[in-house]
This record gives sequence, C-alpha cells and structure tokens, in this order.
Amino acid sequence: MIGIGLKSTWGRRRRLLSTTFAVVLGVAFLVGTLVLGDTLGANFDRLFTEVTASTDVVVRNATVVQDSGGPDAGGPIPESMVDVVRDVDGVAVAEAQVLGYGSLLGRDGEPIGGNGPPRQAGSWITDPELNPYQLVEGRAPDADDEVVVNRGAAQAGGLAMGDTAELQTPEPVEVTIVGIATFGGTDGLGQTTFAGFTLEGAQRNVTKQPNLVTTVMVRAEPGVAQEELRERIDRVLPNGVEAITGDQLTDERIDDIASTFLDMLRAALVVFAAIALVVATFSIHNTFAITVAQRTRELALLRAVGASRRQLLASVAVEALAIGTVASALGLVAGLGIAGLLKGMFDAFGFALPAGGLEVRTTALAIGLAVGVVVTMIAALTPAWSASKVAPMAALRDTAVESPRRSPIRMIVGVVLVGGGLAAALLATTGEGFIIAAAIGAAAIVAGVVALAPVAVPPAVNVLGAPLAGVRGITGLLARQNARRNPRRSAATSTALVVGVAVVALFTVFTASLRATLDDDVTTAFGGDLVVSTPSFGGGQLGPQLVDDLRALPEVDRAVGLGGGPALIDGEATMVTATDVAGIGSVVELETADGSLADVGGDGVAVSTDKADAEGWTLGTELSVTFIDGGTERLTVGAIYEPTELAGGVMIPGEVWAGHTPQSAERAVLVTLDDGVSVAEGRQVIEPLADRYGGDLQDRDEYISANTQGLDLLLNIIYVMLALAIFIALLGIANTLSLAVYERRRELGLLRAVGQTQRQARSMLRWESVILSTFGTLVGLVVGTFLGWVLFMTVSGTGGGTFALPVPQLAVPAVLGALAGMAAAFRPARRAARLPILDAIADV
Repeated sequence: MIGIGLKSTWGRRRRLLSTTFAVVLGVAFLVGTLVLGDTLGANFDRLFTEVTASTDVVVRNATVVQDSGGPDAGGPIPESMVDVVRDVDGVAVAEAQVLGYGSLLGRDGEPIGGNGPPRQAGSWITDPELNPYQLVEGRAPDADDEVVVNRGAAQAGGLAMGDTAELQTPEPVEVTIVGIATFGGTDGLGQTTFAGFTLEGAQRNVTKQPNLVTTVMVRAEPGVAQEELRERIDRVLPNGVEAITGDQLTDERIDDIASTFLDMLRAALVVFAAIALVVATFSIHNTFAITVAQRTRELALLRAVGASRRQLLASVAVEALAIGTVASALGLVAGLGIAGLLKGMFDAFGFALPAGGLEVRTTALAIGLAVGVVVTMIAALTPAWSASKVAPMAALRDTAVESPRRSPIRMIVGVVLVGGGLAAALLATTGEGFIIAAAIGAAAIVAGVVALAPVAVPPAVNVLGAPLAGVRGITGLLARQNARRNPRRSAATSTALVVGVAVVALFTVFTASLRATLDDDVTTAFGGDLVVSTPSFGGGQLGPQLVDDLRALPEVDRAVGLGGGPALIDGEATMVTATDVAGIGSVVELETADGSLADVGGDGVAVSTDKADAEGWTLGTELSVTFIDGGTERLTVGAIYEPTELAGGVMIPGEVWAGHTPQSAERAVLVTLDDGVSVAEGRQVIEPLADRYGGDLQDRDEYISANTQGLDLLLNIIYVMLALAIFIALLGIANTLSLAVYERRRELGLLRAVGQTQRQARSMLRWESVILSTFGTLVGLVVGTFLGWVLFMTVSGTGGGTFALPVPQLAVPAVLGALAGMAAAFRPARRAARLPILDAIADV
C-alpha cells in the first residue's frame, strides 16, 4: 500500500501542486523568521563580544532605575574614580568615558536615523583596544568642538570629513567632523548614530557636568584575570559605585538587546508564521478532502480486491507524508530567501537591522521540517479517515463525490465552542490584563466558527448570490447553486480566508481604538494652541532652555514643558513626568480629585487616581524617589488628579528632575498664545525657535495626528506580514475550484453541449469564487471586529478607552476579498471553458 500511495501521489502531482506550494510558503515563512532571529542574535553576540574583547572591567554607577535602560545608561560617577582605579594593582589602562544623547543632523538639516534608533554622543576613547569604534578616516578630536562620527551616520546624512554639522544634545551645538569610524568593523550599531568629542568636549557639550563621567573603562595587565581585577577594584570603590567584568558587560548588552528588541521581534514573527501555517492547514485539508472524495471508486476497488481500512488509511497518510516532506524541504530553502526579504521589509519601514551572513542553525531547519510534515499530516487526518470508511460497493457508482451531510456532533461542538469562547471573551473585557482569558476565548470562537461554517453556508450563499442571480441571469443562478451544493466543501474553502481576514480586522479595530483613545485624550486634555514636539516614534529630545525662550516671547502667554523618564518610587521602577506641576493646569485640562496642583511645591508630587488606587497612595503620603544618579528625594503627594495621557501617572517638579539628570530634556512643550494672537501669528514667531531646537511646531490637530503615526506604521507592517496568509488562503480557493473543475467536467460538458458559451462557463466559475471569497471575508470581518473589541477592552480595562469601529478601513478588505476571489478563479475558469465537450461528457 505504501507503493500504491506514492504512485497515487505522483499520478496526481499537478492537482496537488498548489497544496505543496501552500506548505512551502508556510514553512518558508516559519524558517525565515527563525533564521532572521538567529542571524540577528548571532550578529549582536559577535558584535558585542568583539567590541568588549579588550575591556576587562567597567566601573559605573550602581543605581538601576529600569530593567531595559542599557548597561551604559546609568547615572554619572565622579571623574576622580579614574585616578582611584589607575592605582589598583593589575590595571594597565583606565580611561573615563562620557556617553549621552546626541542627535546628529544631516546636510539637509534633518536628524539622521530611522524610527527610534539610539542617538548617542560622548567622549572618544583614546586607547584603541578599549574603544569599540575604529578610525577609518581622519583623526581623533583635539578641540572641544571636533567630533568623530560613525560611517553609517555620515553616509546617511551626506556628511564628509571637514564638514560642519549641528549636534543636538539636546541644545544645538556646532561641530566639525574630523574623523570617520566603524563600530566593530561595521558602519554602526544598526542605525545608531554616534559623535565622539574629547573628554572635556563631551562634558561641556553633552552632559554639562565637568567633573562627572559615565563609566571608567579598564584594561588589565597581562596575566590578570577579569574577575580577580574586578574584586580588587571593587574594594576601593565608594558606596553607589560598582565594578563589573567585561564579560558581564557583554552579557548585559546582549540580554538588553534581546529583552527590548530581539525577543519581541522573534515572538511577533513566529506569531505571523503560525497564522500562515494555520491558513495553509485549512487549504491542505480541503484539497485532501476533495481528492479523497473524487477517488471514491478507486478506493472502493482497492477495498474490493482485499485492502483493509487500515491499509487505505496508510495509503492516504503516505501521500500526506510525501507531500509534507517534499514541500517542507523546499520550504527550508525558500526560508533563507524569506529571511532576507523580511530584513528588507524592516529596512523599508525605517527599522534597519544589523546583519552579516545568515546564521542557519540545525534547530531552525529541524523545526521547519517537523512543523511542515506535522501540519500536512494533521490536515490530511480527517480525509484519510474518511477514505478508510469507503465501502467496496462504492466502486459500482458512476460517480463519487463528497457527502454534503452535516454532522450533528460537529454542530454541537461548534455551538459549545462559540458559547464558551464568548463567555471567556466577555469575562476578559471586565478587567485590565485578562489576556489569557481573551486568548482562550478567541481561539474557541474561531474554532467554533470553523465548525459551524457549513451550517451558515446555504443561507449566506442565498443572500450573497441573490443579487448576482438577478443581474447575471442563469450564469449567476448556476454560480449560486454550485456554491451552496456542498456546504462542507464551500465552508472549508472559505475558512482559510476567514482566519486571515479575521486577524487583519482584529489589528485594524484594535489600532483604530488606540488611535481614537489617544485622540480623545489629547483633544480633551490639551487646552493650548501650539505644541513644539519631537517625533512620537523617533527618540528626539528638546533642550529645556526652549521653555524659557518661548516664555520670553510677547506672543506667548504660557509655555509648559513635558519631560521625565524612569525613576524608582519606593523601590519600584516607574515612569514619571517632569513638568511645571503648578502651571500645567494652564495648558492641560486636569481634574483634581483631591488636593491642588498649585500647592504641590518643590518637594511634592502629583499622582493620577488610578496610580493612587493601585499603590494605596493618599494625599500626604510620603514617597521615596530614587533617580538615575543614585540620589533620593522624599516627596509628598500634594494632589491626585484624573488620569490623562499627557500628564501620565506621576508628575514631579521639573527642577527636582533636572537636579538628578545628566541631560534634562523635554519631549514636548505645550504653548498657549496671548489674547489676540492668532495661531498663524504664533507660528510665525515660534517656528524659528522650534527649528533651532530641532522640534516640530504643530497645532492641536497636527499634534493629535503625530501621536498616532507610530500606530499607523505598526499597522502597515502587520498588513505586510499578513499578506502571505491571505495569499495562501486565496491559493486554497483557486485549488478548490481547480479540483472542482476536474470533478464537474461532465456537468460542464453537458452545459456546453446545451449551449453554454466559453464566456458563460468562465463567468460561472468566477462568480462562484466571488461568492465563496465574499462569504469568507465577511465572516472574518465579523469575527475579527469582535475579537478586536475584546482585545482593546482587555488591554484598556473597563471605561479606560474609546472603542472605534473603522468602517472605511474594514470596507477595504471586504472589497479586496471579492476581487481577489475573482482573481483566484482566473485559471480554473479558463480551464473549465477549454474542456473539450465530447471528452467532458464521455463515460469515464
């Protein structure tokens, strides 16, 4: 029977070609994501290992205020630590390093870099073995206004040796480029830009702290082990300063990039690969179900000559195994190309990823091969079981087709799954963070809809096909009847599209609701006229002096900056907003639940009601706030306000924040114009200041729109990732129609014999495809919209956001689904129209 199964597969190889292609695409996407993740991880590992290979010990501030701030993002330490460390036995070189924010502007005056890369400026390390950057052109800086920049930044910004450029730290500083460098042999760390001053230049222009440094980099004398030297140095360090080995620094950098980027990227890519595989599974299952139904006479003849049910089951299983193995092997090869395409996609969206040669690990190939084979076997399981139940008497039938009977057990299971899924989903919406309940509910609903789809097909096809029958006459009527003739097959054909469209709708609804929430929050809370801001998805900063410069303008009534970052409040990492707490009420509508913002003062703090409820804080509660420099302040809760996105959960006085932050900066400055000053007049006088500090000047509507640009970019990436799943679903529709043409060749021949033209035959098949694809698209939209609402309510909590139903955006996949269905039917319809009439009606 194994030989028979393999010969049967080879004999039907053309009919199974699209099934093989679906498996190839699903496996290729999975392998591509795994290879891309492994490649990026290996490249980062290699890069960080190489650049710290000669660094034996690093001395830094011991205070950590956030888990993902990076190993070099701590507070400063006294520069005198350099001399202390140099005197330790076993130290060959000890050199101070200053590192901070610095946005380098290109020749066009725009910041260099894509969406959110680190923009760094600091001191150029003079010891070549300690410095991760290597000069490839020019020299090291000598004067305080000279810099070395990484080659990637220079090329992206159109800068060259000897050019004068502007560096925002965040105040604008004019610098001269005297050197070009690479990072570990590459043009830079991803899209990170770096500008290296002299130590004194970095202290003056970057951190503005002449006697403080970020770290002390140490190289050991020959024969001195890293851990031994670390222990010696650690014994002479004061409280608040720590020493770590170079290996620890490497591990921290690798762990940091993994936790903040690589792990999330890998997880997201694998999720989309899983969606593609699920869609492919439905397409594969449908193909096997049709081919098994078409082979009823063949299988019955095998039973008649003595084949057992077990042997027939094994025969179909062998076919699935053969297809799964061959297709998965092809998918492994195609996956290498997919990895390159995925990286190119991120590059196109502004997320340049560091890359070297592909890191192809046995694990990724084994997972891809195993998943492809298992998915194919699972998809063929039910058809194989149906094949084993073929009775020998079926060989006497003139034709054999799949039974349209609806299983009552399937209907009961579907109802239970949908009901249980709805209960779990609704439970998830009752409180923030019920993600597991939402996921279980979503999976149950999708499974239940798949089970119940055959029940919905006849009435849905009647409704969808009614206008078609009226417009296209007998051709439309035949298309409708063909679509509803076998509800199980029609449902299976559309199910793959249901899953793909549902995911598209889910993310569309979710992001639209997030956008509406942000819009409503800013619209309600922002009471000013203009905003000077940095890109919400770009990592820029504004110098705090901008606030004073704006307040000095006669056209400006109020200017309030919004800055801040992470801090430890009673030992817990918390994002705080640094601002003029007493004056923020003039530009932001804040409703106080207790206390007064005007009474907060320089030793107070204001908190939102939800934060206060979560932490048990009340008016007068004293909080211990530890900042990045290791300093601690005792601040008293002086006001409790209703939550708003602009103010955040915790507000502290700007002067308190600035006293503990090396580079105090604003992310936005909210401006209210004086009475009688129009927005146009305000723009005219504020624009030069905004340009000077590298900010974007926006009115209320522009500011609201800018706050949601990151969501639009994310949604576009999701759409691109889901395009493969939709393509596989359409491939399944085309395959089903192709197989249906083979099955219905006598029917099509009779229609042609009684006068149907080739054009009418093509039209009938195309409209049948349109009906099925429209059904799948509409069901997917309904399911996805509901699940999008569930996800949004689960994330935001009851009453915590504004749900939005983006009808225009959802209408796009509805229209495209119908058009794509027509495109999917192009080849099957053409084949049906070309069937020779006499051959088609011959008794076979």
